[in-house]
Amino acid sequence: QVQLVESGGGLVQAGGSLRLSCAASGRTFSNYGMGWFRQAPGKEREFVAAINWNGVSTSYADSLKGRFTISRDNGKNTLYLQMNNLKPEDTAVYYCAGTFGRRTYPPPDFVHWGQGTQVTVSS
Repeated sequence: QVQLVESGGGLVQAGGSLRLSCAASGRTFSNYGMGWFRQAPGKEREFVAAINWNGVSTSYADSLKGRFTISRDNGKNTLYLQMNNLKPEDTAVYYCAGTFGRRTYPPPDFVHWGQGTQVTVSS
């Protein structure tokens, strides 16, 4: 199965930006639809964004459209999440996820998960 390792999290002030990365290994990355999720303390994990195999099709949580951008580089086996104008409520552990197949998948379909990377936004 595909292995996923996130990086790029950290502490940032409100209004700042971060780019998360997710390095994939073990399988052909371009065969997987990918996504980002996040989980804030005391809350359930929530969907952030998803992308199909070649990056042409994307989907976002309505509340994050315009601030977050998902992308991928199949040549580097890497998924990205560009986060702009960050707010304290964006503080969470961010997870990379994947599922075999080439389309954009809804949240329940993701079966492979990374260990997460912490993003903390200070006010």
